[in-house]
Amino acid sequence: MTPEKILNFMGQRKIAAVFSILLLVGSIVSLTVQGLNFGLDFTGGTQLEYKYETAADLNAIRATLEEAGYTGAVVVNYGSDTNVLMSLQQSVPPSADPSKPQEIVSIGEVVLELLESKSSEEIELLRTDVVGAQVGEELANSGGMGMLLALAVVMAYVAVRFQFKFSVGAVAALIHDVVIVLGVFSFFQLTFDLTVLAAVLAVIGYSLNDTIVVADRIRENFRLIRKGDSEEVINISLTQTLGRTMITSLTTLLVLLALFFVGGEMIHNFALALIVGVVIGTYSSIYVSANILMAMHIDREDLIPVVKEGEELDELP
Repeated sequence: MTPEKILNFMGQRKIAAVFSILLLVGSIVSLTVQGLNFGLDFTGGTQLEYKYETAADLNAIRATLEEAGYTGAVVVNYGSDTNVLMSLQQSVPPSADPSKPQEIVSIGEVVLELLESKSSEEIELLRTDVVGAQVGEELANSGGMGMLLALAVVMAYVAVRFQFKFSVGAVAALIHDVVIVLGVFSFFQLTFDLTVLAAVLAVIGYSLNDTIVVADRIRENFRLIRKGDSEEVINISLTQTLGRTMITSLTTLLVLLALFFVGGEMIHNFALALIVGVVIGTYSSIYVSANILMAMHIDREDLIPVVKEGEELDELP
């Protein structure tokens, strides 16, 4: 069924291509120059949890740690406003002498004394977790391999399920989305930890789902619509799926915005990565994957089922 009003998405494909290229180049430059601000999960360090009698002043705690030499400390509430979770890049106190290990005491105890010296209330150390740099490096390597494997599996699936040109468009859209999400975190130097990595992998799944819906409609319309060139067929397909795409994206964004604003600092960056990913993923499913199909000159000949010798194709599905 052809919609009454067909939106000319592909008429703006050159503008969209320039926009995408600018975002990609900016992201790659930022990743090359600044890199990612890896969190404790990847760099190694210490995670400490303390319990205050009353609501803790996080800004004051950060200032105290900074003055004591604990640079780059991440301090957030954990569970309640009296519980404080802090991530430190150090695994031993800055004042410790590495040549005298017998004199090195627990960094948790040292920080506890530091906090108590600046506070009039009693503070309790609940736990101390140390993450080694080797573990962080293994996590980074595993995460990178996970993303590459996901992209390879997606390309193989779409090539089998649809057609090779569709798989190129789908993977290009996924790479586009992942690079831009990473670029945002690099440009603003937001902490990149395992929760953000999980969000990036979720973005791959979300974007792929949207792209496959669009690809399926394009394929069916190439078989059903006898008149019109490739641009017209793709415009019709994108117009038909626009309502579904917008409703899905908006409802997902409502949940993510709630997590971003009231979910707490622990999942703040997780929600932000998904918000950026959903917005960019919605855009890429409309423009990037379809743009690639246009660039590769997709047409009906690519989608006509192969008729084996001795068989007749009475009617296309």
